[in-house]
Amino acid sequence: MSREAQERYIQILKEELIPALGCTEPIAIAYASAKAREVLGELPESIVAQCSGNIIKNVKGVVVPSTKGMRGVKVAAILGAVGGDPARGLEVLSAVMPEHLETTRRLLETDLCEEELLASPHKLHLIVHAYSGENSVMVEIVHSHTNVVRIEKNGEVLLDKSQDIVKSIQEQTSYGEMSIAGIFDFASTVDVALVSGLLDRQIEYNTAISAEGLQGLYGANVGMTLLSGYGDSDVRVRAKAKAAAGSDARMSGCDLPVVINSGSGNQGMTVSLPVIEYAQELCVTKERLYRALCISNLVSIHQKTKIGKLSAYCGAVSAAAGAGAGITYLSGGGIREISQTIINTLANVGGIVCDGAKPSCAAKIASSVDAAIMGFTMAMQGRSFGSGEGLVKDNIESTIDSISQMAKNGMRETDEEILKIMVSK
Repeated sequence: MSREAQERYIQILKEELIPALGCTEPIAIAYASAKAREVLGELPESIVAQCSGNIIKNVKGVVVPSTKGMRGVKVAAILGAVGGDPARGLEVLSAVMPEHLETTRRLLETDLCEEELLASPHKLHLIVHAYSGENSVMVEIVHSHTNVVRIEKNGEVLLDKSQDIVKSIQEQTSYGEMSIAGIFDFASTVDVALVSGLLDRQIEYNTAISAEGLQGLYGANVGMTLLSGYGDSDVRVRAKAKAAAGSDARMSGCDLPVVINSGSGNQGMTVSLPVIEYAQELCVTKERLYRALCISNLVSIHQKTKIGKLSAYCGAVSAAAGAGAGITYLSGGGIREISQTIINTLANVGGIVCDGAKPSCAAKIASSVDAAIMGFTMAMQGRSFGSGEGLVKDNIESTIDSISQMAKNGMRETDEEILKIMVSK
C-alpha cells in the first residue's frame, strides 16, 4: 500500500472515531443550541428548533444524557442552551450541572422552545433560532452532527459555508474510493503505533459503558438478559451481550461517553465490543486486536459512506458486518473469508429497519452481531451465499453496492412512512 493511501485510511479513522456523550442526534441539537446561546451572549428567551425527519425520529425515543430520563427535541435544545459547552463538541452536555437540569425542567413547563419539522433533502439537517429581546441568532447544521454551515446574528451573516454543502457531502461520503481489499491491505501493514491511541480510547470508553450496562438497570437490559438466559461461558453470547449492554446504557441516558463510528455511538460499540471479546477469548496479541479493529471500523465506514449516516436501514447491520470481518481476521481468515463474512451477514439481516434511537436498538445490535457470528462461522468453513441469491452479487464490492442502493434509494419511502407513523398521535 502506498504511503498516501495509508495516510488516507488513518485520517478516516481520526475523523470517524471520536468521543460522544449520548445519542448523537439529541447531542447535535444541544450543540447547535449551545452555539446559538454563545453567539447570542445570554440565555435565550425563546428557541425554535427545526429538525429534519431523521433527526426527529432519532430523538423521539432516546433519553438525553444528564437529564435522568427526559427525552425529546425540546429537552435537548433547552439543556444545550442552559448548560451546554459548544467547545466540547459531541460531549457538549458533559458540563451540565444539577442547577442546569433544574432550570431546564422549569423552562420545559413554559413556551420557551418550539420544535418544527424541517423540510429538507438532507437526512441530517437542523436549524436552531434563539431570541432575546431584539436580538436573534440562527445556527444551521448539515450532514454531520457538529458541521455548522451557517451562523447569523440579527440578520448579519457571521459564518456561511452553505455553498460548500454539496461538495462537503460528496467529499465526506467518498473517502477516495475505499475497498475491502484496500482495508485489508491497510490493516495488515499499518504501523499500529499510528492508530493505537485512537483504538485504545475506543476500547477504554466502549468497554466501560458496556460494563455499566451489565451492572445497572437501563432500558430493557438486553445485554443482562442474554447473559442470564444463556450463560456467560460462550464467547458468542458474551459478544452479543456486551455490545447490547453498551446500547442499553447509552439509549437510556448513561453519562459515560462512547467512541462513535459513522456518526453513531451504537455503531461504534457494535464494531468494537464483539471484536474485543473475541480477542480476549482467543488470547491474541494487542497488535492483532488493533489490526482487527482497523478492519471492523473501516468495513463499517465503507458501507455507511455509500448509504448515508441516517436512513431507514439499521446501522447495526453494517456495523455488525464490520465486527464479523474483524472476528474473522482474529481467527486467521484472509481477504476471501472476510469478504464472505460480510456477504453472509448482509444477505441475512440486511432488511432490519431503523425506527429511531431507543432501548430496542440493543436488541437489534444483538441480532445483527448474531448474524455476523454465523456469517463468520460459515466463511471459516468455506460456505457463503452465492451471486444471484437476492442482493448478493458476484464480488464483495458489487454486493455492498447493491445493499447500499437498496438502503439509500429503495428504503426512502419506508423512511418517510416510518416517520409518519412515529409522529402520528
